[in-house]
Amino acid sequence: MKTYFLLLLCVLFWAGNFVLGRFVKDEVEPLELAFFRWFLTLLIISPILIFRFKRIVKSVKKNYLILLFLATLGIAAYNTLVYSALSMTTSTNALIINSTVPILILCLSFFILKQKIVLRQLVGIILSTIGVLFLILQGDFINIFSLTFNNGDLLIILSSILWATYSVFIKFRPKDLNNFEFFATIVFLGFFIFLPFFLTQNYSIQREIEVFQSNYLVFIYISVFTSCLSYYFWHYGIDTIGASKTGQFIHIMPIFGITLAYIFLGEKLMFHDFLGALLIMSGIYLSLFYKKEKVDR
Repeated sequence: MKTYFLLLLCVLFWAGNFVLGRFVKDEVEPLELAFFRWFLTLLIISPILIFRFKRIVKSVKKNYLILLFLATLGIAAYNTLVYSALSMTTSTNALIINSTVPILILCLSFFILKQKIVLRQLVGIILSTIGVLFLILQGDFINIFSLTFNNGDLLIILSSILWATYSVFIKFRPKDLNNFEFFATIVFLGFFIFLPFFLTQNYSIQREIEVFQSNYLVFIYISVFTSCLSYYFWHYGIDTIGASKTGQFIHIMPIFGITLAYIFLGEKLMFHDFLGALLIMSGIYLSLFYKKEKVDR
């Protein structure tokens, strides 16, 4: 029960990240939100970098290409795109579209890792894709003839592809680093990859001080809960009940997110949101059900 409770907290924190990103969109620009998130996270995990410095440096020298690649996708790019998207679309749409990540991982695993996809998984992919289209087309497929994408929805789709790619290539991460050493390494690398893009915005120091003072609780939440604690809970679940069962918890995120958005942001829930979510979740369930069945034998 402890493991399941921690995993529920993990996806609840991640859902809260989407809602908060939408909540502060008028006060904090996406690059600022990403900067304060990873800067504070870097401060928190700095003891790992200090006490494991030689071990981490040795690994970076041997595996710099894959580490830079993963840091760029998982740290520098993904969250920045998510926060940018949340300034243009609703957290509900973002969470629902983001729930297609497991399907994207399945497709990329087929092409990159040569993993087979069986009929049940193929049906799940098709069903989930229909769900995403239903959401984007606002419940009317006739709209496909006059389709205009919300820029935020497009960014969420792009961020989902990047996260799925990151999740597939995580298989090639250095084996000489444990989970926390690896996390500390990619946070460090990802932050400094992201930093030049932040600096090009020419934000004044006075502005950043005011932004931090006005939203420090949000920054603390997304660095402590969304980044550090959720990472620990997620990997605790993998170590305890296995990756297959742990991975299924990510599909609870839209449920938490929609509820939080309704309570705190006053976002309206439309029928096509429910139906689109149902189709997506059904497709994901079909896809993962086979994998779970196969692993449990």
